[in-house]
Amino acid sequence: MKVADIIRKLNELGGKHGIGIVDIVENRVVGMKSRGVYETPGGTILMEAHKQLEELVLDRATMEVKKEMGDKLAQVVYEGKWFTPLREAIQAFVTSTQEYVTGEVKFKLYKGNIIKAGTTSPYSLYSESLASFTTGDLYDHHDADGFITLFGLPLKVRAMKMAELKKNETK
Repeated sequence: MKVADIIRKLNELGGKHGIGIVDIVENRVVGMKSRGVYETPGGTILMEAHKQLEELVLDRATMEVKKEMGDKLAQVVYEGKWFTPLREAIQAFVTSTQEYVTGEVKFKLYKGNIIKAGTTSPYSLYSESLASFTTGDLYDHHDADGFITLFGLPLKVRAMKMAELKKNETK
């Protein structure tokens, strides 16, 4: 289908279920606040589908930075700075993260809610054998011991320091 036809169809389906009604107070570039009420059923469904695919395909660190860059890109575009090196650089990063974001997403639409009903991708990073934390060739739960010790080390140091300070306070 053409993109415009997809949006029309999703607007029809989402509109029947009250999807995509947004009532927000915006912070304008010039410093004032304004209120806007928008209806974007098709866009909301597409964005949610895309988000589901990204969660399945992108690793955690890339997902975090992509969200930050996506927010920054929205700000740059909102401020009318389309023809800037900054927008081009952010766009290049965002575009590179999308290379493998493809697949199939299923939703149920009900009373303003978009309910997940299954997401698949040939580039999925999800592995049921790893996610179950069973012992196997790729994951041995004993490997976590060292990680937990190292990951918790700053907290252990802090706790020791706080105990030392409290001990010195009582003297």
